[in-house]
Amino acid sequence: MTESASRRQIWAISVLIAAAVLAVYWPALHCGFVNYDDPDYVTGNGAVRQGLTWKAILWAFTTTHAFNWHPVTWLSHIIDCQFYGLQPAGHHLTSLLFHAANSVLLFCLLRRMTGALWRSALVAVLFALHPLRVQSVAWISERKDVLSAFFWMLTLWAYIRYAEELKAQGVKVKSYYVAALVLFALGLMAKPMVVTLPFVLLLLDYWPLRRGWLVAEKIPFFALSAVSCAVTFLVQDRTGAVSSLARLPFGERLANVPVAYVGYLCKTFWPTNLAVFYPHESWEKWEILGSIALLGLISGLVLWRMRGQAYLAVGWAWFLGMLVPAIGLVQVGAQSMADRYSYLPSIGLGIMTVWGIAEWTARRPVWRQGAILAGWLAVMAGALLAWRQTGVFKNTETLWRATLQAEPDCIFAHDCLGKFLAENGRLDEAIEQCRQSLALRPEDPVAQNTLARIGLRQGKADEAIAHCLKSLQVEPRSEQTYYTLGQAYVNKGQMAEAAAAFEKALELQPDFAEARCNLGFALLQLGRGAEAIHQYDKALELDPDYALAHNDLGSILLQQGRADEALYHFARAARIAPQFGEAHYNMAGVLLQKGRTNEALAEYQRALDTLPNAAPARYKIADILRRQGRQP
Repeated sequence: MTESASRRQIWAISVLIAAAVLAVYWPALHCGFVNYDDPDYVTGNGAVRQGLTWKAILWAFTTTHAFNWHPVTWLSHIIDCQFYGLQPAGHHLTSLLFHAANSVLLFCLLRRMTGALWRSALVAVLFALHPLRVQSVAWISERKDVLSAFFWMLTLWAYIRYAEELKAQGVKVKSYYVAALVLFALGLMAKPMVVTLPFVLLLLDYWPLRRGWLVAEKIPFFALSAVSCAVTFLVQDRTGAVSSLARLPFGERLANVPVAYVGYLCKTFWPTNLAVFYPHESWEKWEILGSIALLGLISGLVLWRMRGQAYLAVGWAWFLGMLVPAIGLVQVGAQSMADRYSYLPSIGLGIMTVWGIAEWTARRPVWRQGAILAGWLAVMAGALLAWRQTGVFKNTETLWRATLQAEPDCIFAHDCLGKFLAENGRLDEAIEQCRQSLALRPEDPVAQNTLARIGLRQGKADEAIAHCLKSLQVEPRSEQTYYTLGQAYVNKGQMAEAAAAFEKALELQPDFAEARCNLGFALLQLGRGAEAIHQYDKALELDPDYALAHNDLGSILLQQGRADEALYHFARAARIAPQFGEAHYNMAGVLLQKGRTNEALAEYQRALDTLPNAAPARYKIADILRRQGRQP
């Protein structure tokens, strides 16, 4: 085959892979935001929602919000908000395009390293269309998966070019080496799970690059990995994301490792009962020992065939090694495993399977057609399952009901569904979810906090306080529970206790804009006006589009005779939230004081449109019209 014909094939296959990814995951564009991490990453994050500003860029590089330091991920969300606002389709499209790019890059990388066109294409397609990829593609908060993988792929590309230039004694050796380091650093700043990349480079040196074990040239890569590991652990430990040994003993973590590895194997080759969250379980001894035996057997077989079939050892070590950061020895979160963690590790299994079957059938031509048919069936089955699984992320309710269908005893799913139902006024259904959580774990702090929120909506402040105190006995580092407790005290008129609760919430989460706003309100009631203004200012620094904070701050400034500043904040609140009747009413009052009667009349009318029963607005409109000699 001529070089031009080969290039045309590569281009054609690349276009087909990208088109397949777009077709299979297109339903993601009709999915919304969900209440699992999306509020932290986008919808409830004022720094992200303000779009691309120097202030937002500085925040991205300095914050440890969401228990991580990943500025590149924050920048991607900030840029999305700049272009799409809070329209979820645009955010989903960005993730989808990154996944399509990753799939094409994987094909091109494998083909360049091995020269095997169709094997590389099949590995890339199986990776691209596998249902385990859905969580990384269709969940907006998991942008960090596809983004870090993009830089990981580009790092491999730069490294391969470096190896080629080194072999040919080319002049671009240093340029490609530096490019690989920079791209790797960007990948780490998107998601630190890619710390295992230097290990993968050593594997690729062994096969297919056949360069030997060149450890010395990887030292800068290992140094970057070490720094990333240290930063990640310190951030997650400081913010309470790392589970203590008291909460999850080391023995249970160790027992989960082999079972989780086998779980990833099973879900790769038989992807059923997929869920966004897999809770920790108490494994039986036979399950642990059986998993160890299976992993040992596979490891022994690949070592036995290492000389003749190096790809088996490389693929298996790739799979095992890349999962190490997420296998649970250092436990972050409460999950035992997660589909998203398989994003890059699964490539190793793909290499093992495709290259192994291709070589086996090459010696047995009678099986070749059957293998090709099986490959096509696997691709089509994966595509269909991925397409269906994408629909799970349609909205919060579909996500958690699907999770409970796969994992009926998942407390986390009951908790998240209960919060969603409570926030949407479906209180009886929310209470039922809380009851199911408490039946599984009587001291469940999240269910207690949700019951407290329900109590607030029902005007039962004492019950809300009782539930908050129960929750804090189990989870004393919950800023959300302290926030709920503060609101309950506000409802009872106990402003000193409310201020203390909001201050505690801010100790745990300093960029909690809602807590700062409520603390400002409590301080104002305590006669501490200057401190209240400071808290409102801080809230607006965190979230410049926080309408309630603008309105409250405007009211304080108006009381201090600072009418122009008050008018600015009322106007901002009304522009941000056009249905915020109180902001329109307050704005109208200032305009009336300034003699801008017609503008005031328009704002009173807008207030009345949003609050039809607002008698003061109706009275003001009538009074203005009478003074103008017009019929009210």
